[in-house]
Amino acid sequence: MPRQLREVVFVDGVRTPFGKAKGQYAETRADDLVIKCIRDLMRRNPSLPPERVDEVAIAATTQIGDQGLTIGRTAALLAGLPQSVPGFAIDRMCAGAMTAVTTTASGIAFGAYDVAIAGGVEHMGRHPMGEGVDPNPRILSERIVNPDALVMGKTAENLHDRYPSITKERVDTYAVRSQQKTKAAYDAGTLQRDLVPVATRSAEAGWGLATSDEPMRPETTMETLASLKTPFRSHGKVTAGNAAGINDGATAALLADEETARELGLPVRMRLVSFSFVGVEPEVMGAGPIPATEKALSQAGLTIDDIQAFEVNEAFAVQVLAFLEHFGIADDDTRVNPYGGAIAMGHPLASSGVRLMTQLARQFEERPEVRYGLTTMCIGIGMGGTVIWENPHWTLRQAQDGADTTEGDTK
Repeated sequence: MPRQLREVVFVDGVRTPFGKAKGQYAETRADDLVIKCIRDLMRRNPSLPPERVDEVAIAATTQIGDQGLTIGRTAALLAGLPQSVPGFAIDRMCAGAMTAVTTTASGIAFGAYDVAIAGGVEHMGRHPMGEGVDPNPRILSERIVNPDALVMGKTAENLHDRYPSITKERVDTYAVRSQQKTKAAYDAGTLQRDLVPVATRSAEAGWGLATSDEPMRPETTMETLASLKTPFRSHGKVTAGNAAGINDGATAALLADEETARELGLPVRMRLVSFSFVGVEPEVMGAGPIPATEKALSQAGLTIDDIQAFEVNEAFAVQVLAFLEHFGIADDDTRVNPYGGAIAMGHPLASSGVRLMTQLARQFEERPEVRYGLTTMCIGIGMGGTVIWENPHWTLRQAQDGADTTEGDTK
């Protein structure tokens, strides 16, 4: 029987404030972080009956300990969803939450689900990347992968080699700007609207409340960045100041088919257009967003000129600048990461994809004249992922403009 694909919409997204490894969440369980996000999604959308959630997909890069045991299912149960709601775990390293979204979105488009929750969590302070992993030695001995691919900072230095025009001054300038933009977004109250405050506990300090991203350093200057070591290469360009840190945090998004969202009175904040994941040479994994974006644009019948809002994950400043340089976009283009990014907020690996989406949804609300935007990120072991979204506020604005024109013509 032929099937008709359905429109998939992004209803809502939330995240915890991101923490430094061994920082504000040092004594908080990873699964409790994502449980908090799921509960808050349901609280923010009271018209959604819990039993109407058809799937919960939660990503984690290191699926061990409190990030293991099919965390999508266990988190759903602990968040208070009915036992009838299934769940699963997923892993695509940094793009875990992004893949959780695209996977469940595919199920919605096909008709297997009406409503799904997708997100990610990473407690890198408790579970460092690579913990418990036993890579097949042949992947290195047979030169399937360059050894640099296993050290993300080295892949960033390799990307600098590919783009010699991206100087140390350029990446540091970008990093300072990211910190400033995030500070400005906090001052304007923009980011807080999608943050879930988290109660924290320390055996020494007692109870606390996490309400903002711990990695932020708004006082960062070019002078302080110039003094930092380049740990991945002598006289290199990658430092702790122009890269994301080692972080803890969780995210969750609510997705639905558009008809169901309207039926249940749920907001439609973005409409899915296309998505693509691609592979690149693992030793320059930061180049991944470029072919992923080219493929997603081709699938959608769009060009880069059609995209007027960008959320690019800042794993490394060089990775963002390589993307911008490839597409002929200025380093300081105001359409790109207007609220800052991972250099200031943090990058808890598998959770970051939904942070990008939540911030793009805010861009869409603030800029109804924009029709298309994208979220994109590089992925460990040599991949890139891009999701293109349509702004429903643009559709409403066009309809209103058309109605105004018609009304004027009839007078």
